[in-house]
Amino acid sequence: MTIGKQLKKARLDANLTQESLSKRINVSRQTISNWENERSYPDISSIILLSDIYGLSLDLNDS
Repeated sequence: MTIGKQLKKARLDANLTQESLSKRINVSRQTISNWENERSYPDISSIILLSDIYGLSLDLNDS
């Protein structure tokens, strides 16, 4: 699964719209769309916020 598809799945699993997520992490809705469609990728601070919102670990050793 591509990173964009993983980001979209995590957002949908969290029952969030692109708009509501964008407000929570202070980016535009278009930015969320660009990430999910792999036109761009989140920076490290956004990745940390996303992991907190989705309750996902960033530890590569977690199974």
